[in-house]
Amino acid sequence: MIRPDFEKGNGLVPCIVQDHETKEVLMLAYMNEEAFMKTLETGRGVYWSRSRQSLWIKGETSGHFQYVKEMDIDCDNDTILLKVEQVGAACHTGHHSCFYRTIEGDETDAGN
Repeated sequence: MIRPDFEKGNGLVPCIVQDHETKEVLMLAYMNEEAFMKTLETGRGVYWSRSRQSLWIKGETSGHFQYVKEMDIDCDNDTILLKVEQVGAACHTGHHSCFYRTIEGDETDAGN
């Protein structure tokens, strides 16, 4: 099994989360080795919360779970692409995707 190189990122690797059907990018999170293994074991998105310094199971409090359909890794083994079935909103603001604003600060119509 190919595994991420957690040492490159001081124990963390970025994880791009994408809708497995529409290919829309939903969010960016980080995984440590424990989160990576729990994601493999449970089939749900599990991440490392840098602010809380603890594991974070997406949907544990909101009910907006992510069911993993495919897990890919980039050519340098230091970024994960997680393709998921998203239940509810991916963003803590209630938007479907965390990427709902342009750099100018305007909200887009997508995901509202």
